Amino acid sequence: MSLPLLTRLRAEWAPSIPRELLAGAVATFALIPEVIAFSFVAGVDPSVGLFASFVISIVIAVFGGRPAMVSAAAGSVALVAAPLVASHGIQYLFAAGLLAGAMQIVFGLCKMGVLMRFVSSSVRTGFVNALAIMIFAAQLPHLHHANGATWGMLGLGLLIIYGLPWLGQRWQFKALTVIPSPLICVVLLTVLASWLGLPVATVADLGKLPDALPLFGLPEVPASIDTLRIILLPALAIAMVGLLESVLTAAVVDEMTNTPSDKNRECTGLGMANMASSVFGGIAGCGMIGQAVGNVKYGGRGRLSTLFAGVFLLVLMVALKDWVSQVPVMALVAIMVMVSASTFDWKSLGNMVRYPRLSSAVMLATVVITVATHNLAAGVIAGVLLSGVFFTFKVAHMLNVTYEDDAHTGMRTWRVSGQVFFASADALVDQFDVRAVAGLPVRIDVSAAHFWDITAIGALDKVVQRLQQHGCTVELVGMDAQSQRLVQRMKT
Repeated sequence: MSLPLLTRLRAEWAPSIPRELLAGAVATFALIPEVIAFSFVAGVDPSVGLFASFVISIVIAVFGGRPAMVSAAAGSVALVAAPLVASHGIQYLFAAGLLAGAMQIVFGLCKMGVLMRFVSSSVRTGFVNALAIMIFAAQLPHLHHANGATWGMLGLGLLIIYGLPWLGQRWQFKALTVIPSPLICVVLLTVLASWLGLPVATVADLGKLPDALPLFGLPEVPASIDTLRIILLPALAIAMVGLLESVLTAAVVDEMTNTPSDKNRECTGLGMANMASSVFGGIAGCGMIGQAVGNVKYGGRGRLSTLFAGVFLLVLMVALKDWVSQVPVMALVAIMVMVSASTFDWKSLGNMVRYPRLSSAVMLATVVITVATHNLAAGVIAGVLLSGVFFTFKVAHMLNVTYEDDAHTGMRTWRVSGQVFFASADALVDQFDVRAVAGLPVRIDVSAAHFWDITAIGALDKVVQRLQQHGCTVELVGMDAQSQRLVQRMKT
């Protein structure tokens, strides 16, 4: 193997092996409460979500397009999957996951990741902020009717997570800056709770943990048209929601690391991961922004951190099950509160005043709709539609029509500039006062304009016809080649 290839593989997989392993471990502990909670949302046993997260992490680490990104069983997919599980059972969920994975592979192979370009920065910011709010809100049920020991553990956990790195920098104590403070938080709070016998909830109280490795098996459903009818729409929803969240999460990691990613490869890799998860008894999943942010925050830059997050999760759930069962839930809640705070784009609050109002409105709409519906797709789609409407409104008002009269010939020349399309076509027609030039020669100069669609061409044709009906001789000049081709297509 050549030296340049080894260098490239190391840069892609493990720029620093210790850092990758530690960051992956942080992502693992951040996964545990979320995956178990999402499993209950989907109506499946926690082992289904945990097995899925293990398999998805392994496959996406190898075949995904974004190093250091964490993918697992996600809440957005769980919301879509829940009705199918409730009505037809878990085997149909596995079948839908297989079909959704195949759709995602096709999506990636067709290079549809380019659609990410249509998601504006305002929508991306809204997406990030909404998920940060939802991650924080998901921790609140753990605090209902909490006792003093629970609040104390949460406060101590946050103090460890934020305080140890500060002390490490202040005292120049390298161990406190190299070892991620969330890992220290988990160990210290587990030891303290066990030693003192504190009455606090533990991971064992969240649900039954798996006690064996996942086994291969195809979904036990009839291979029939009826089965396809049952799973087709849920599979399409799972595929679209998963792709949307994964591609947007990849964009967030791109920005955090200042490195590009292959969105089409990420789509294909996610499809392969979901197909693999479905045949090993797991739910479909997608990118996990909170865990990805935590991974990157604590040094994850390569694929090894993603791979280790999955492997370590399986080791914890099976080999170290008895120890993990004793981890206080508040240790994991403290980690997720940190992840929520790190995920939220705090600068966006100040930018709301500085940025254009329409951009801020798009961001807020994305946040509000996502949080209100707990549906990522609904929020992002609403944001994209609003961005499109506002952009169309803005461009439509850039149309300008002026005129000047020639005193010697009596000819009036109208000059059209700007973009003419369906939203500005009526405005174009309204700019021409045909009665004022009845019987006179007129010229329409469109050299500074571009006609985008048949509505725009139809509006120009309507103007010409109205002028001719009022006895005007019309000269049209300056139409660009693309607009002329559109006119020719309309005539044929």
